[in-house]
Amino acid sequence: METIVFLFSFSALGVLYAMNSIPELQEPYVILGVGMAVLVLVFLFYFLITRGNPPKDVLFFVFAVFCFTCVIDLISALQQDGVVSGFMEFYEKTGEPYLGSAYAIMMCYWDGIVHFVMYLMMISRITDRKSYRTMGLFWAGSLCANMSVFIVGIVAGKYGLEIRPAFWINFVFLLLPVWATITLFIRAKDRPLIGGYNAHNVQTMNLIWRPQDLMLVLLLLAAMAFTLLRGLVALGSPLEACAVYLEQYEPYLSDPVGFPKVMMLHILFYGLPLLGSFVYGLLKPGCTWMPDWTMFFTGALIQCQWAHIGASLHSRTSAPFRIPGDSLCCVLMANVLYALVPILVALRVHSNPYFFLKIAPFPGQTGLPNSEEKDTKYKDK
Repeated sequence: METIVFLFSFSALGVLYAMNSIPELQEPYVILGVGMAVLVLVFLFYFLITRGNPPKDVLFFVFAVFCFTCVIDLISALQQDGVVSGFMEFYEKTGEPYLGSAYAIMMCYWDGIVHFVMYLMMISRITDRKSYRTMGLFWAGSLCANMSVFIVGIVAGKYGLEIRPAFWINFVFLLLPVWATITLFIRAKDRPLIGGYNAHNVQTMNLIWRPQDLMLVLLLLAAMAFTLLRGLVALGSPLEACAVYLEQYEPYLSDPVGFPKVMMLHILFYGLPLLGSFVYGLLKPGCTWMPDWTMFFTGALIQCQWAHIGASLHSRTSAPFRIPGDSLCCVLMANVLYALVPILVALRVHSNPYFFLKIAPFPGQTGLPNSEEKDTKYKDK
């Protein structure tokens, strides 16, 4: 099935070429109507070809339809960078002019490559009746962060006066991931939440005897400080440290396109509490929510950092807002390390989850019958 989805997704090239060649299809409201109609037709195509053997997971249709739009995003980015032509000229003029911004170009590359590959992998696992929950949470965090920053940035930035009817299509790509996120979070976890002997031993160790966790706590605290600094810069704080950072390191945070400012505020108000909760999760044993939320946040922050770093270096960003040459290495290193922190935390949580499990009562303790106690005690041996 993933092969069919892969091949059919490239029919988007024909749709784009036709719309770019027929002037009657380039009117603002016509673009909105055609866009919604195409999404419905793509859904109906997959619904009809799977009627004989319908997928067990309704998210299959979401992933399949989004594969189609991934090709459109990739073509948009390639055309903006001058790699291809003849597909999207009309759309930037009468559809979504903000797709020509550096942030949107980097966002489209991420969607057209990373998300496209993930959709095919998740469709493959759905077809094989295998779980994809962990990968799905990473995707959900990535796309939710992607679209929330994109939509708010359009309205709050310099493109707020250039909103055309096609803008409303973006809410499909925000609301469906939000629904998918809720669906994934309430599903049964891939791993048990109860640990026995091994979990008990790990959870009795102080942080000082867990050097890996100690290092991660320090990295998380540093990431929190960096998040706070950039959030204050985005808010226009008069502090001298904020003014120096904005002028000498990341002037892109004041770019009037609005996307970098909105992104920093998103990370400040949503990411900072999560980073703090991860510190708590590494200090307090038995936080069973850590595997899910670290994966979700990792997807969100990696996507944000990709778009932020790429846009601050892209030629579409005005020269005064790009990273100054004398601080380029420093800024890139800080941003890459910042993106690595949630990755390291997620790897730690998923590779050795004993610290984040609930302890099963041992024989003689209340809470479980003796037979169940023995089973759960030795479950993770």
